[in-house]
Amino acid sequence: MKALKLLLSTVLIGFAFSSCDVVVDNIDSYDYVTLEETITAYDLWYVDYNLTTGTGDVPFLSKAFTISFINGTLYANNNLVGIGATGNGYGIQIGYYDTFNGTLEISHMIDGYYDFDVVQIAPNRIKLIDYFNNVTYYLDGYQKYNFDYNQVFYDNIEYFLQEYDAWEKTYTSTTGALNAFDNENFLMFTPENITTFYSSQDDFGTTIDNLFWDYVGSYSVADVLGYDNLKILTLDYDSWGTEEFELTVINDGKIQLYHISSGTTYEFTGRGYIQYLKTTTSKEGTVNTSGRKRTKVKRDVKVRRNLK
Repeated sequence: MKALKLLLSTVLIGFAFSSCDVVVDNIDSYDYVTLEETITAYDLWYVDYNLTTGTGDVPFLSKAFTISFINGTLYANNNLVGIGATGNGYGIQIGYYDTFNGTLEISHMIDGYYDFDVVQIAPNRIKLIDYFNNVTYYLDGYQKYNFDYNQVFYDNIEYFLQEYDAWEKTYTSTTGALNAFDNENFLMFTPENITTFYSSQDDFGTTIDNLFWDYVGSYSVADVLGYDNLKILTLDYDSWGTEEFELTVINDGKIQLYHISSGTTYEFTGRGYIQYLKTTTSKEGTVNTSGRKRTKVKRDVKVRRNLK
């Protein structure tokens, strides 16, 4: 393997040895490591998308929550449904990688070929720089035994809502006042962004393809002070105002919405699971089920109302 190239303080800014593998952005570090050793030192690399810089985009990194480098094969957790269990925690295979020439070369099954310079900025933190597409991603390394899959799930709850074609109301509590939302039987959260939802009053059991979406509006998700596994979901209905719910996740396919103003509890079950980058051995070949990409999220924080 080629020797390590070091980025040594401001004295040597901009200078790098052409025969190196990894830039170590730390004046106190004199350890020689190869690129392969660096990226395989951790089981999972969490893509901290909120720190992404640049004007470009690498689609497979924009939709991944984690990536893993294992013996030339690239894995990713693109879905929150099943995270921690799918692929023994690594997710699904999304392509291959090579570090032979000191550059991280990735061949993605759908998006094609990408080259990255790798800069190590802390023992468990790297950045991937794609100069051609003018974008830099920041990744944090974890071993599986100390990676908090649940926290990733709740930190990115908007994307969990997008992982089903529709959510069907399957339970309404007998307690709670009558309200306009009682008539809404289906919800959909579009993968086009994290702000648009659809609702339908079609009869229970209507197939997804036959749903008529009566309303399209905006929604938001807020954190709740003191709670990691509780969110506030606000649906904006222009006709009668906003509907505010306490959102909790029952399991990978079911959510509970507690309607704050009426005291009614609803349960919605996901219909039509969407796996991002789904491969098949059928004649159709490889299928990219959606172009969903993550966007930078900055949530409001609310105090839980003591209504239950």
